[in-house]
Amino acid sequence: MTNAHHTVLYTGVTNTLERRVLEHRSGKGGAFTSKYKAIKLVYFECGSNIEEAIFREKQIKSGPRKKKEELINNMNPEWNDLFDEFFS
Repeated sequence: MTNAHHTVLYTGVTNTLERRVLEHRSGKGGAFTSKYKAIKLVYFECGSNIEEAIFREKQIKSGPRKKKEELINNMNPEWNDLFDEFFS
């Protein structure tokens, strides 16, 4: 997730993406997303189990911003908010 100006990137893991994005948007998602207003879903991956999801989250979080931007650009080059596309 990112903010309106794409200056911050937030990476997290959840078992229900729609619910989690709505929590972030309402300010109940966590301190980081509330502080930096990271409410725009620009990238996501689906996994088959929680262990794989947590492993992948750690890989993404530990990587440089450039790698995160590459993931986003490959899936969503316009950095559109994917929430509306997938959940509206």
